[in-house]
Amino acid sequence: MELLNYLDANFLTRRQLLEISQTTEEQLQKWIELSIAPRSSYRLDLSVSCDSYFGDHQGSESVEYFAKGTLSWLGFLREIASPGDAFLAFERRYKARLDNLRASGFRSDSPKLNEGIEAHIASEWGHFLDGVYGLCTRSGLPEDIAAKEFAVVITQELIERSDLTERELEDLAAAVDLLDAASADFAPHEREQSSRRRLVDDVRRRYRL
Repeated sequence: MELLNYLDANFLTRRQLLEISQTTEEQLQKWIELSIAPRSSYRLDLSVSCDSYFGDHQGSESVEYFAKGTLSWLGFLREIASPGDAFLAFERRYKARLDNLRASGFRSDSPKLNEGIEAHIASEWGHFLDGVYGLCTRSGLPEDIAAKEFAVVITQELIERSDLTERELEDLAAAVDLLDAASADFAPHEREQSSRRRLVDDVRRRYRL
């Protein structure tokens, strides 16, 4: 199944995450309940029907898939002094990535990335904890989340304009490349409606980037 192939190649099952990180089930669940570790990005409820020499077998299983970046986030959680430190680290890393991108020439006047940045990051934290960014970014970590959001904002700002200058086309190409690098490929059933399809594939086609 194409979906299973995609998930197995790009995510860690709950069991794999626990084994590799050497984290107990109880500890992971505690961090999730404290709202400092992300939930799984996908959960599959699998029904199995098997026919063999020994006869028919029916079974079912629920499998959770986490972003691979969750592995390093759990390692970080082992070092923090209090749960509040988790959000502060997320915020610091998010802002640092935005500053790095601005220093590289990316720019936007969007209020949510400027005077409204505090409220925006608080909202992003919620999506991070819900596993949303594990689904739509490469790593699910603050750096990719910030890059994706910055790229989306710039791309949307530019494609809303009627005519783009040569400089603006260069800015658009750079933003699309950034979004391409930060965004996940998405599961097969999600690709048609994904931000990658709308803001990477379609924009490249439309503007011949």
